[in-house]
Amino acid sequence: MSSIRVFVLGALAERGPMHGHQLRLLAEQEHVHMWTDFHVGGIYGALKRLLAEGLVDAVRTEREGARPERQIVEITDEGRAALDRLRLETITDFSLRPDPFDLAFARVGKELVHELPALLAERRAAVAAAAREHAERLEHVDQYLSVAEQHVMRHQTHRLDAELAWLDTVLADLPAIVHDELTREAD
Repeated sequence: MSSIRVFVLGALAERGPMHGHQLRLLAEQEHVHMWTDFHVGGIYGALKRLLAEGLVDAVRTEREGARPERQIVEITDEGRAALDRLRLETITDFSLRPDPFDLAFARVGKELVHELPALLAERRAAVAAAAREHAERLEHVDQYLSVAEQHVMRHQTHRLDAELAWLDTVLADLPAIVHDELTREAD
């Protein structure tokens, strides 16, 4: 699922023709980096791919003052159909993506097993800091968000809280984990 496609096609469908810089400014204004899995700089590459696939079409170029020429694009009928499919798939499909941490943790090996307490404490501190930063951002932007966006931000809050709770159970069970890893390695 490509959330950048949903954003670009959705913005063009809702707001009409735009150039890449306008889309980037809109993404920054809507703080999409706080609640999506793409960075606003990726919009330009996504636009090129959408143009190549015929989901958006160049309608004209503009130049303001000494600024570079900018290509204005609009969503095509195929793009509207793709947007509808993407939205439906994104809303109805559940995807639990594996975290690379899980593989590294499950196969930590005897070289790092004794460092696990410090490494996991560091990871927990990083997640806790991210949760605090998220909560602070939410305080400042909550009043500007739509009801749906407020729920999206709270979804992230719940995910961070769940990660912290899980790490706490891992840290509590760390002696058994280390013992198991050392025993498993010896066999």
